[in-house]
Amino acid sequence: MSEKIEALYRLILRLETPEDCRDLFGDLCTEKEIEKMAERVLAARLLMQGKTYQQVIAETEISSATLSRVSRCVQYGKGYSRFIKSSES
Repeated sequence: MSEKIEALYRLILRLETPEDCRDLFGDLCTEKEIEKMAERVLAARLLMQGKTYQQVIAETEISSATLSRVSRCVQYGKGYSRFIKSSES
C-alpha cells in the first residue's frame, strides 16, 4: 500500500463525530461521490437482509455492475460484514 493511501486511512481514523466525517468527506469528495458511497453501503445492508438484486436495484437505483461488486464484497470482503449489521437502517 502506498504511503499516500496509508496517510489517508490514518486521517480518517482521527475522525470522531459525524460532523467530522461530513466536513472531511465534503472537502475530499464531490457530493455525487459521497452519494455513490452511501448507495453502496445501503445496497450491502439490503443484500445482508436477504433482498434480491432486483429489490436492491429498485430501492437504490444502483447499477447492476456496481451491485455485483458490492455483492462480492459482502460475500468475500472484509469490511461490510464487520461494520454493517443487516438490521441497521
